[in-house]
Amino acid sequence: QVQLVESGGGLVQPGGSLRLSCKASGSDVGTMGWYRQAPGKRRELVAIVTRIGSTNYGDSVKGRFIVSRDNAENTVYLQMNSLKPEDTAVYYCNAIGEAPGLRGYLFWGLGTQVTVSS
Repeated sequence: QVQLVESGGGLVQPGGSLRLSCKASGSDVGTMGWYRQAPGKRRELVAIVTRIGSTNYGDSVKGRFIVSRDNAENTVYLQMNSLKPEDTAVYYCNAIGEAPGLRGYLFWGLGTQVTVSS
């Protein structure tokens, strides 16, 4: 009942910036955020943000990435700055269901590729 569609991924040079977007549709969602997974590695937290704006960042991106959201549009954004090759991964949007019957249910997008390379 909830679909998450990421956009904004692509190729960027080290030190560059990129902005990801994720639009939720179907039903309202609560906490939203981003996780990433590189080949051979486990999926890790990038950033999450609650409906009231509280945020949490993974240690590897803290100080470089900023997560924000538009509650009216059920959209979460990830501004990525000072990108490093180590940031290369598939970035997955995540959201927790808020509508009756979906509360607490975890939803995932299909992912968008971010490649940081010279």
